[in-house]
Amino acid sequence: MKRTKASIYDFPVYYDLVFGSDTAAEMRFLQACFDRYVDGKVKRVFEPACGTGRLMYRMGRKGFEVGGIDLSEKAIEFCNARLERMKLKGRAQVGDMSDFTVKKPYDAAFNTINSFRHLPTEQSAVGHLESLAKAIRVGGIYALGLHLTPTRGEASDEESWSARRGQLSINTHMWPVDKNPRKRMEKFGIRFDVYTPLESMRIEDVLELRSYNLKQFKEFITSVPRWEAVEFYDFRYSIKNPIELDATTQDVVVILRRAAE
Repeated sequence: MKRTKASIYDFPVYYDLVFGSDTAAEMRFLQACFDRYVDGKVKRVFEPACGTGRLMYRMGRKGFEVGGIDLSEKAIEFCNARLERMKLKGRAQVGDMSDFTVKKPYDAAFNTINSFRHLPTEQSAVGHLESLAKAIRVGGIYALGLHLTPTRGEASDEESWSARRGQLSINTHMWPVDKNPRKRMEKFGIRFDVYTPLESMRIEDVLELRSYNLKQFKEFITSVPRWEAVEFYDFRYSIKNPIELDATTQDVVVILRRAAE
């Protein structure tokens, strides 16, 4: 097996497959959130850190106008090529989710798989919420999903899963490498074992993520007054089953509503 150390974001076809297992559940959940929590009709939706646009293009197929940003030029190119090929309305741009503007406000935004934690500092995290407050209209929502560090009980840090599409199959493993609670940084190793009829290869990368315990998370979501937390869910994506946050909580999706000035 050929081995390479590289960014997983430089392989958009593989990334799109690996992180697509919960897409159907995420779509149902997000549409239910639009219906329940947004004031008025949702026509335009936005995804910061959109990556390959696995949710964006599905939103486009549902009739929404879509927009997004991501730092990866390769992911954005892949995303926009698919949107163009399907003749869907809207495009993604290369951009920093901690400091961006849009030409016209959106009705809702979403970031569901921990991508937000790539922002390394408090300043960049708050900048993210401030930028989104300008990008989402009053009465719109932002669905933000991330893993919290529990302060009671064991953290579920190591994961393995498989994905297959046609003759392409990928086994993924993710594990903790280093944790520094004082600096609030965590490093995770991630490995894609990729198999096709012609070859096999292993892609190895290290992800650096900012950590949040419950107290830090609550302080963050109240840091920008133009957002108000209206409900909390977990990664089961069940609109009928909101959760109560406590010291054992690890997976959370917060629904933030854009308040009036």
